[in-house]
Amino acid sequence: MKSMPLRMLLLMLALVVVLVGCSQFGYYLQSARGQLDILAKRERIDELVAAPDTDPELRDRLRSVAAMREFASRELGLPDNDSYRSYVDLGRPYVVWNVFAAPEFSVQPRTWCFPLVGCISYRGYFREQRAQNYAARLREQGDDVYVAGIVAYSTLGHFSDPVLNSMLRGDDLYLAGVLFHELAHQVIYIRDATEFNEAFASLVEEVGVQRWLAAQGDTDSWLRWQQRQQRRAEFTALVTATRERLQTLYTDTLDVERRRQRKYQIISALRDAHEQLRAEIGEDTGYETWFAGPLNNAQLSSVATYRRLVPAFRALLAETGNDLDAFYAEVTRIGELPEEQRIATMEQWLQTAQSGLAVATAVSIEPATP
Repeated sequence: MKSMPLRMLLLMLALVVVLVGCSQFGYYLQSARGQLDILAKRERIDELVAAPDTDPELRDRLRSVAAMREFASRELGLPDNDSYRSYVDLGRPYVVWNVFAAPEFSVQPRTWCFPLVGCISYRGYFREQRAQNYAARLREQGDDVYVAGIVAYSTLGHFSDPVLNSMLRGDDLYLAGVLFHELAHQVIYIRDATEFNEAFASLVEEVGVQRWLAAQGDTDSWLRWQQRQQRRAEFTALVTATRERLQTLYTDTLDVERRRQRKYQIISALRDAHEQLRAEIGEDTGYETWFAGPLNNAQLSSVATYRRLVPAFRALLAETGNDLDAFYAEVTRIGELPEEQRIATMEQWLQTAQSGLAVATAVSIEPATP
């Protein structure tokens, strides 16, 4: 189980050295070491569940994982392979820390290009200090920078990804979402299209949790999930509106100091809007930790990467009659279009969603009566 991944990693490292030279070798070496460490620590979930010395709470969570994993392949058309059938306790809260960056006066994120996966809008590190060190260098160059801890990532089916302790930090609603999201990346992944890939996986996550809850007939969890979706929609709307205001500002002809001042005012207004939302609902939104961050172009872009195109994919799913197999086939077709045509097509679907022509799938499924 472990010798083949090791040979594959060594082959990948050799390929990387040839392709990118020695200047980036240190980064790729830490990536390979981090991945190999995860692969070496895998334990089969079925064996852990059966073992008498497994912590009872962990055993219960892993049983939930196993049920979700079977549901994912049986009902959502997600890959039926060895991914998420093993477990690793990393001994830390996150598997990687991603560095996001953007110019001081641009809402467009920086991108980094890698063999195998193409260009993406973040750079991941298996050690937080390395991520912070790299972020500091970008900050010194004048970029807006944001470092975020990440609970899971997908190797796109190249390896049998395990469930990580970091994925168990939330309740079963959260866990199911992460599981469905990461498996979705194994269905469709387009090189050099981070926004497309993440929004697609986010929509599969959303629909997957809906259908999981409907099958469970758990009304309390259903209502709790609906409330989270409402908070997420409100949060996304605030960030999107702020990003649009900043984009307008950055195309203006103001001098640098006035532009910087207006940027500060717009971001301060975002903080104020969040506090107003908290006051209106009378409780935390769930995004307080996010708002404790730097709130800059890089941080805003991290939300846009995952959420901006979700309504477009939701509209496309509605067009297929909520048939996931047909949806996957159509997304694959769009993903294989030339870049400009793919982007234009998704923007058209986004306009369709925003015009209210698409039926939201969230209202079409309700939990079955127990």
